[in-house]
Amino acid sequence: MAFTGFGEHAIDFYDGLEADNSKSYWEDNKHLYATDVRAPMEELLAELSPEFASESSRVTVFRPYRDVRFARDKTPYKTHCGGVIEPGRGAGAYYVEVGPAGLRVGGGCFHLQSDQLARFRAAVASDLFGEALSAIVGRLSRAGWEILGEQLKTRPRGYDAGHPRIGLLRHKSLYAVKVWAPDDGLHEREALRRVRTGFRAVRAFNEWAADHVGVSEVPRR
Repeated sequence: MAFTGFGEHAIDFYDGLEADNSKSYWEDNKHLYATDVRAPMEELLAELSPEFASESSRVTVFRPYRDVRFARDKTPYKTHCGGVIEPGRGAGAYYVEVGPAGLRVGGGCFHLQSDQLARFRAAVASDLFGEALSAIVGRLSRAGWEILGEQLKTRPRGYDAGHPRIGLLRHKSLYAVKVWAPDDGLHEREALRRVRTGFRAVRAFNEWAADHVGVSEVPRR
């Protein structure tokens, strides 16, 4: 089915889950998650896939359950629903999320394994490829995107503290995000337009990641 917007109860469902992150709340309201959140997210990704997915891409709606095995926070459910189109973790992802903050769209290198991080830094250190990424990130920032990612407090080993792109080299992950607060557009085709426009804005970032970072060869645990 074509995407027509997230359900009218999508934000209310997550507002309630933030207040009562319990199995009883989930069981009483999971029908709202199924109809107003997950089904529209699947329809949204399906409609975007012809433009943004390749034959090797993973198109996924993330599970609603948190992995609490090693977490201090033992609440069982995520308070948002995320979906992704990506060739592999870290290699340039198109990400979309719906939750209490509204509609969140992102792109870039969200998770870098050790081999990917080595390739990322080598490319950033290169004048040709590093300047290209710096220009991409600069354009996104000027267009209102927030540039995020885990960073080292000091320079990475083997790189000079005076490197002209030391700020980028300190990153262990690097991605851009933009948020639309909850409004009527979230429940209409307007949400598709926003996500598509956002994905097109981060396409150059993801193409850079695909070319210079690539899919990790490190086996996942």
